[in-house]
Amino acid sequence: MAPVTKKSGAKGKGPKTTKKFVINASQPASDKIFDVSAFEKFLNEKIKVDGRVGNLGDTIKISQSGDGKIEITAHNELSGRYLKYLTKKFLKKMQLRDWLRVVSTSKGVYELKFFNVVNDEADEDDE
Repeated sequence: MAPVTKKSGAKGKGPKTTKKFVINASQPASDKIFDVSAFEKFLNEKIKVDGRVGNLGDTIKISQSGDGKIEITAHNELSGRYLKYLTKKFLKKMQLRDWLRVVSTSKGVYELKFFNVVNDEADEDDE
């Protein structure tokens, strides 16, 4: 006797989720060391959808809003960690990784901040 299989209409697919991410690079952009439009172009070229680069279509929208802010709206599964990874990759490409870091300030919001540089001269004067 052949096994009986149940056929369901929607195979575990729930309603489409829309996620919104913001990458705030206003601090380094105001210092003229970070090019926001180049970063937006980099994201357009590098974000993978269904395992293919440059396949954004209507599922992911990337827009520049305000001074140094980039908004990413995804109508599919896109993780914030992936955006953080791509941001770090861009910083390394532009040789800015030694001065800037990516910090999550709240859920879905990432901010580029400068590393705190401790002045060693003050320590040497005390000795």
